[in-house]
Amino acid sequence: MPPEVVAILSAMGWASDAVLVRMGSRTSNIYGAAFLSYFVSAIWLWFYLLLYYPLQPLWTPATIYFFLSGCFQPLLARVLYYVGITRLGVSRAGPLRATTPLFALVLAVLFLHEQPTLPVYAGTLLIVGSIWLISSRGHGEAKGRLFDIVFPLAAAFVGAVSQNLRKAGLLILPDPYVGAAIATTTSLAIFAVFLLAMGKISLVRPHRASLPFFGSAACVSAAAQLLNFVALSMGEVSVMVPLMDTTPLFTVVFSAIFLRDLERVTFRIVLGAFLMVGGVIIISAR
Repeated sequence: MPPEVVAILSAMGWASDAVLVRMGSRTSNIYGAAFLSYFVSAIWLWFYLLLYYPLQPLWTPATIYFFLSGCFQPLLARVLYYVGITRLGVSRAGPLRATTPLFALVLAVLFLHEQPTLPVYAGTLLIVGSIWLISSRGHGEAKGRLFDIVFPLAAAFVGAVSQNLRKAGLLILPDPYVGAAIATTTSLAIFAVFLLAMGKISLVRPHRASLPFFGSAACVSAAAQLLNFVALSMGEVSVMVPLMDTTPLFTVVFSAIFLRDLERVTFRIVLGAFLMVGGVIIISAR
């Protein structure tokens, strides 16, 4: 299967995950969704590795990169994103989360001393314009706090850092199952320690009504996480990350179909999503 197809399938998986979490959050909280997602992913990946993979190669420098990646994503990125979903809705938080290529560009200029071409800056302007469209509210829409857009944007930033760490690890040990297992387990362990330290471990138990949604989201996100590593192992970060960040198109479509009773997908949101994806395509074609 071409890596481009794998990346797009990963994007569709994350969009489905967001919709399911949004539906389950009506009767529960995001902590239960996040913990169940990490737990299912970790159990599934390690079960596969114990059955089919020799564990000796795990002790390589690549493990450090996968571990650091797990500290940022899925843990921090997903929690920030889930908060954004509950405050802004999927149709707004999804496109804002997909500004990862913008942050990747900034990091490359600052720390890798890359010199982007004019199309890259043009794509960046489209992304910035899309953020304004998506985050602003039209006439008759409920007013939200401007600060709420910080959560999905922060998720996008830490995601950009994590994707580069993943690629660095995969260049040393090109096995997506190993990378996904280490990163997800790291997130699960840190998340559990954090909840225990804060005395909020009881929050990970989802309400019975939300369990079907959170359980389905956990399975979908586990597959999307693995596909993310597979795509990065097959292609370059500059190409795969923009393709994986086409999630906004799918979140808008899925929201319009499945979340009509929870949120309203306006023309402004649709236009912003298309502008953002257009900017992502321009950046990836530099």
